[in-house]
Amino acid sequence: MTIPLKLNGKTIDVNAEPDTPLLWVLRGELHHNGTKFGCGMALCGACTVHLDGEPVRACVMPLAAVGDRAVTTIEGLQGPEADALRQAWIDLDVVQCGYCQSGQLMSAAALLKSKPQPTDADIDNAMSGNLCRCGTYPRVRAAIHQAAKKTM
Repeated sequence: MTIPLKLNGKTIDVNAEPDTPLLWVLRGELHHNGTKFGCGMALCGACTVHLDGEPVRACVMPLAAVGDRAVTTIEGLQGPEADALRQAWIDLDVVQCGYCQSGQLMSAAALLKSKPQPTDADIDNAMSGNLCRCGTYPRVRAAIHQAAKKTM
């Protein structure tokens, strides 16, 4: 079945069943491999993408539930928040193994878009669904604060 999908600013047709998880479409059909498969149950955050600017877990989002809303993956993440976050991630050496980082960045970008000057509690709340096996949480928090200062 051919289904239109608004992805990273373009509308494309995907060949998939409506109940196919968005993650499978992104990785398998479209080869957008920045969005990771972690748990398959929306518990780890590795598959986080934006749906009309809000972070969602692509592993449990059926393609039919996307509808005509815009999907943004790490490959399409743009804007001052994204730029500031990427630079902060580099400056503070946030990444260790890197597997969770695309999901971390997607959640952090949504946070800064909605709360340009988040508190530690705001960051902890927004990032609580993103697990990092390497334990880089203090660096993630520091990087979000640094990015927030640069986007003021």
